[in-house]
Amino acid sequence: MKEWLYGRNAVYETMRARKRHFFRLRLAQGVEEKGTLIEIMRMASDFKLPVERVPRTSLEALAKGHQGVALETSSYPYSDLADILALAARRNEPAYLLILDVIQDPQNLGTLIRTAEGVGVHGVLLPFRHTASITPAVVNASSGACEHLLVTQVNLAQAIQQLKEENIWIVGLEAGLEAQSLQKVRLDGPLALVIGGEGGGMRALVRKSCDVLMRLPMRGKVESLNAAVAGSVALYFAWQGRGFGNQSIDDLTNP
Repeated sequence: MKEWLYGRNAVYETMRARKRHFFRLRLAQGVEEKGTLIEIMRMASDFKLPVERVPRTSLEALAKGHQGVALETSSYPYSDLADILALAARRNEPAYLLILDVIQDPQNLGTLIRTAEGVGVHGVLLPFRHTASITPAVVNASSGACEHLLVTQVNLAQAIQQLKEENIWIVGLEAGLEAQSLQKVRLDGPLALVIGGEGGGMRALVRKSCDVLMRLPMRGKVESLNAAVAGSVALYFAWQGRGFGNQSIDDLTNP
């Protein structure tokens, strides 16, 4: 199945990742070729990709926020859970996974995936239902970060059980007072962080499957943050808890 990706960062990162098949590139007539667009055109030449210059209205019919460029590609290539666990093993790192349950807003999903990629998460688990999939809107919201990250669609109950058998600690992010403050939760070992949806949070069965529930301490009058913001804070806190916050910039290059 083919789809159109749009937005300069999303198109650039998708082409740079080379995980998909590319069919053609469309540019808005009169668009100035500078910055990221220069690199996009260079890669299009390297890939011998057909380039079509079309009226801006033609791109607007494909998507809003196109920034003058769109790329026709194959659909997103999902991975298997085994591939994600194998990546952690190859890097000789304790597994660091993100599980998303009932995250239905593409912008929130894209933000969480972008943060996950930025802190070195080995992979993201999405349920087959109840959560947005990797659509062009999600690719755009993540600025193409999902193209550099392994994402799998799973039965969450079965996948969580498999992770437990691999001795991976399942930590659910929860706003309730019954959850432990994040400063009290150990996050330095094999870890899967579970983030629930914008409204009701995690589904009951997923919540029950967590080894521990963790909350972000709040000082102000609001009771909670939205899923993308809270999840991003938790992802960075776990990243620091795993020791990376104490390393120099030179030590943080990808293996």
